[in-house]
Amino acid sequence: MLNDSLNWAVRRDLWRQRAIEIRAEFERNRDIKDPRAVAEILAKAEARLAKQEHPDPYIPAMFPNGTKWERNLPPPAGPAFDHLAEHH
Repeated sequence: MLNDSLNWAVRRDLWRQRAIEIRAEFERNRDIKDPRAVAEILAKAEARLAKQEHPDPYIPAMFPNGTKWERNLPPPAGPAFDHLAEHH
């Protein structure tokens, strides 16, 4: 939830208030021990997260699927053509 809410924020200082609200929500549910109640809370949270999920989340440039991922890879270390291998 926290990471997804950051995807919706333009500036981190504006996002901070939402982060505090999310943390307070976790703190309210911290002492719940009943497994059924915990399952219900998790189901509601997962449904809300799926509904509010950002359609185009931020991906750092060097991370997988980022804009610079695997850009300018070094060439393979081995020979381009193996002359010793049998070819049919």
